Amino acid sequence: MSIKFGRQTEFGHLYVSSESKEPYTAEVLEQLTADSQEIIERYPQKRSALLPMLHLVQSVDGYVTGRGIEFCAGLLDLTSAEVSGVATFYTQYKRHPSGEYNVGVCTNTLCAIMGGDQIWDTVSEHLGVGHDETTQDGSITLERLECNAACDFAPVVMTNWEFFDNQTPESTVELVDDLRAGKQVKPTRGPDRVCSFKETSRLLAGFADGRADEGIGAGPASLRGVDVAQREGWTAPGDEPRPTTTPDEAGEQVEGLAPGRHVPADEDNASDQTPPDTTGEKGE
Repeated sequence: MSIKFGRQTEFGHLYVSSESKEPYTAEVLEQLTADSQEIIERYPQKRSALLPMLHLVQSVDGYVTGRGIEFCAGLLDLTSAEVSGVATFYTQYKRHPSGEYNVGVCTNTLCAIMGGDQIWDTVSEHLGVGHDETTQDGSITLERLECNAACDFAPVVMTNWEFFDNQTPESTVELVDDLRAGKQVKPTRGPDRVCSFKETSRLLAGFADGRADEGIGAGPASLRGVDVAQREGWTAPGDEPRPTTTPDEAGEQVEGLAPGRHVPADEDNASDQTPPDTTGEKGE
C-alpha cells in the first residue's frame, strides 16, 4: 500500500517521512515565527498557545510535520514529546500529508440511521480510499467523523469543517467530484465557498479571513423552536429584575440562595450514610 498522501501502513502506523523533518526556509521560518509570536501574546502562559500553533503549522505544511513539532517545542519551551502527545491526541491535527479538502462523513447514531453509513460506503468506493486516506491526486482526504452537533440536518457531511446538510450518497459523490474538478463549492451554511485545508488551518490558528458574516449561521431546522415560540407568544422567564435575597421555606431571608429548604452540608449528606443497625432493639 502506498504511503504517499497519508496512507497508513498495513500495521496501522502512520508514516512520517524524512522530508517532514527538513528545516524551513529562512523566509518561511521568519513568517512562521512572526505569526507564532502574535499567537503567544494572546495567552498569559505561552505554552497555552500550542493548539493554535499546531494549526498554524498545518497552514504552512498541510499537516503537523516533524519540523513543525520541533518549531513549536523550541518556541514554547516544551519537549518534542509533549508537542507530539498533543498533536496525536486531537484528530484535527494530521501527522501525515492531508488532501486539499478533508471530507468527513458523520456515521454517529442519528446520521448513520438516516443514511450516513450508506453515504460512507458509496463515497469510499467511488474514491477508492478508506478512513483517513487520501486520493492519489492529493485532493480529497476521506474521514469517518463522530457527531458534528448538527443532528437536525442529518445526515451531515463536512468539508474542511463546513456543513453540507441533508446529504445523500448521490449529492456527496457530486460534492467530491466538484472538489476534484476544481469547482467552487458552497456549503449549506457558512461562507460562500469552501476554503482549502491550509486556509482553514490558518483560520483555526486565529487569523480571521474576513468571511465570518457570509452565508447563514443557522438553518430552518435549528430555528424551528424559535418559530413555534413566536407563533404561540411564548417568552423566556427572567426579564424582571431578580432579588438579591430570596426567602427560604421558613420565610427567612437567605443571602444568595434559591427558594427552598436549606440545610448544612453535613445534615444534607446524612441520608447517604449507612443507617445504624437496629437489629434486636425490640426484642427477639
